[in-house]
Amino acid sequence: MIKELIFDLDGTLLDTSRDICAVLNESLKRFNLPQISLQALKEYLGNGAKTLVNRAVSESNSKYAEEVYEDYFINFANCKNELTTLYDGEAAALDAFKSAGIKLAVISNKPQLATERVVNQHLNKFGFDFIIGQSESNPLKPDPTTTLKVIEKFGVRKDEVLFVGDGETDILTAANAGVKCVSVLWGYRSRKQLESAGARIFAESFKELENLVKSF
Repeated sequence: MIKELIFDLDGTLLDTSRDICAVLNESLKRFNLPQISLQALKEYLGNGAKTLVNRAVSESNSKYAEEVYEDYFINFANCKNELTTLYDGEAAALDAFKSAGIKLAVISNKPQLATERVVNQHLNKFGFDFIIGQSESNPLKPDPTTTLKVIEKFGVRKDEVLFVGDGETDILTAANAGVKCVSVLWGYRSRKQLESAGARIFAESFKELENLVKSF
């Protein structure tokens, strides 16, 4: 029986891509650097804000990377997240998980302040028990440290935990923590990409995820 669900954020719980793209392109524009497309942005996501900026700036303009990152970090913490949306069927699934007494956590490679802000804006009513983003005390996924801390705080066994995410990093995090992973197909990676990273369990919708949780 599943007693704890640990979710990735971007591309799993929320489609934040349009807000991220808008803020990042503003930072690139300030330094007279080429802006990126939404599709490119989605391909760059998953390994934290600094890696995102490095990929967007490209090697040819790497001397600007730190300044762009600092600009992006400040502006994204204040993003209004007006372009961010939930996914189809998500609200009903999260309500069902809470009604079943399942503990819910978010572990993201997005900076902590930005993670808290967007979760509080769009997911506050679902009562997530932990909201964890990147900070000096929280190493980036796929390091399993934060995942293991959350499991310990909930007081559950590893076989009672599912890690839910849309990226390769989530698959590796779950493996490193010794828990099962459900790879979702509504996010920023294709099934082929996820399979190449070792994914074995998939959900094509939140309803399918809900059914999977019941089956374990």
